[in-house]
Amino acid sequence: MLERERERVAVAARRLADAGLVIGTAGNLSMRTSELVAITPTGGVLAALSAEQVSVVDLDGRQRDGELEPTSELDLHLGLYHRHDAGAVVHTHAPYATALACVLDELPIVHYSLLDLGGPVRVAGYATFGTEELAEQTLAALADRSAALMANHGTIAHGADVEQAVERTLLLEWGCELYWRAAMIGKPRVLDDDQCQAVLSAKRERGYGAVKPRERTPR
Repeated sequence: MLERERERVAVAARRLADAGLVIGTAGNLSMRTSELVAITPTGGVLAALSAEQVSVVDLDGRQRDGELEPTSELDLHLGLYHRHDAGAVVHTHAPYATALACVLDELPIVHYSLLDLGGPVRVAGYATFGTEELAEQTLAALADRSAALMANHGTIAHGADVEQAVERTLLLEWGCELYWRAAMIGKPRVLDDDQCQAVLSAKRERGYGAVKPRERTPR
């Protein structure tokens, strides 16, 4: 059941481990297809995760396939699918992002690339892992956003598929490291609303980030 999705989740987990964003069993990922979700297991070592170890649950949390129990953050993943219509969810303990989540209330837009996450990145209030309170705090921080920090805990990102959710997680960690390095030198400058709107307008007008075929010169 969901063989292709389970393989994609396992590949994404190993990619995050290779990037140093997850260590050991700390972190979890999932990907939704219709009414079913492929999700990493509790206690799974993400750097060596195989497709066979990935569990399958329905949107009510009932396990439909897999020998291992799903992650303890199952309620958080299911909440995102119900409330934000996500296609995939990635939760990590990425080092720079987690460090900033211990001191900031919000990661401001210090580089225009962070606008791809929907705006300044909110920090969800702290709650014990695996609890309904944690899920509620995090879901609230994700309103109109595709990523958030989790106070004294880690990161959360969602996307249309697990590959996009991973890319957004990598972008968030890059932005956090950038802020960290800038703060070591002085107070980071933050792009104001007008500057952010100018970036968004330029992206729309120029199709920034889209792959474009090269124009051929007529012979």
